[in-house]
Amino acid sequence: MEAAMTTMSSREFNRDVSAAKRAAKDGPVIITDHGRRSHVLLTADDYDELVAADELMGERLVIEGDDVDLDLPARSGSSLRVPTL
Repeated sequence: MEAAMTTMSSREFNRDVSAAKRAAKDGPVIITDHGRRSHVLLTADDYDELVAADELMGERLVIEGDDVDLDLPARSGSSLRVPTL
């Protein structure tokens, strides 16, 4: 079963921290500031599980089996460009 995710504004969080803690028992709580994500509240057990993972993020991107051919265009000139302001 997939964990529920709750979103609450920082104002809601400040008014009712206990509600945020209760919601975190069911999954991460996204706290927003001016409509943008700013923090994520997790239970201590969820956090411990997250940081205890031996797997590196890059290992999650490995595709088992056949190699993947990726045709990239040849680089031309310098890779450093001065932006036009």
